[in-house]
Amino acid sequence: MKCLLCKDGNTGPGKTVVTLTRGEFKLVIKNVPSMICRDCSEEYISEETSTLLLTIANESFSMGEGSFVRDFNRNNPIQH
Repeated sequence: MKCLLCKDGNTGPGKTVVTLTRGEFKLVIKNVPSMICRDCSEEYISEETSTLLLTIANESFSMGEGSFVRDFNRNNPIQH
């Protein structure tokens, strides 16, 4: 896939960190599968992965206020 940001680079599979906040709550999810541009490092997350991230976020937010670090691979059956 061509990079949408720099227009020249090609993307390849990789892992990224996603940080989500809601009010005072902060959730950091590491090892999120993504496609990363080899030239500019822009990261892209699939629709399927985004849906799983929202599920993880809603579960974590329901636990109350605070900050959490979760590993994408430990919480989901789908491995990328």
